[in-house]
Amino acid sequence: MIFLQTDPELPVLGTTLEQFFYERLIPNMLVIALYILIGSLLVKLIIRFTDRSTKKKLNLQSQMLIHKSVQFLGVFVIVIIVMNRLQIPLSAILGTAGIATIAIGIASQNSLGNIISGIFLISEKAFIVGDVIQVGANIGTVTSIDLLSVKIRNYDGIHLRIPNETLIRTEITTITKNPVRRVPLEIGISYYDDLEHARDVLFQVAEQQPLVLKDPPPFFMVTGYGTSSLNMLFAVWGETKNFAALKTAMLIDIKKAFDREGIEIPFPHVTLRPAVDIRHSPKSVDPPPEESSDQHA
Repeated sequence: MIFLQTDPELPVLGTTLEQFFYERLIPNMLVIALYILIGSLLVKLIIRFTDRSTKKKLNLQSQMLIHKSVQFLGVFVIVIIVMNRLQIPLSAILGTAGIATIAIGIASQNSLGNIISGIFLISEKAFIVGDVIQVGANIGTVTSIDLLSVKIRNYDGIHLRIPNETLIRTEITTITKNPVRRVPLEIGISYYDDLEHARDVLFQVAEQQPLVLKDPPPFFMVTGYGTSSLNMLFAVWGETKNFAALKTAMLIDIKKAFDREGIEIPFPHVTLRPAVDIRHSPKSVDPPPEESSDQHA
């Protein structure tokens, strides 16, 4: 491998990889290891100080961006120091990197689209790290927003990576964007029960449930006549973080209150009968009548 010398003021590396290995790398191995060790410790201390300084002032997404930027800058400085110790001409490395960048750019047009989409997502702030979002059939908590993709963790603990370009073209629902949300409950009662009495019982249950917010007030509506029930919609408001707990508590309380008030929640009835072995016997076929014929002598 040939090392190119583009800057005459820099010392000459040598002409072969073997000379570079024995004349520059091995003699400076211990010093380079110290540079990397001390530099890594300093970068970690700076990152820890930065994280503490931005924890109360910025949101989680901004903290992650600053964290990654400081980490990248620290690694870049360590690499420059090591290259300077090895007397590697930076101009030659940059020239080689420029050619490689062009080749990589041609082969990664999709990545460029993801980067542009990631910039739009970060600037738009449709969601941040920690939000629960729905993308198509996938629902999960956002764990990272990067330039190429967004990573979410669904309720089964599975991590999903979604390209930014896909998110730009897809409808996204940010479930935890607002601090409060409505909890809709679809309920059916028997045709023999009184609708107004059922309505009053529902409002009493909502008033006694501590997770239900007083403002906005609960909402009640008769949605129609079903095949076996009078269908109703009863909705209450609660904090978004308590959505699952509130819905579960309301369904339990409504069932108890209906049982106590004698209000029936109809359900389909299925009648089971044992199978009967029916044997089909073949029908008896009567022989055709005999035809009598006169015999003439």
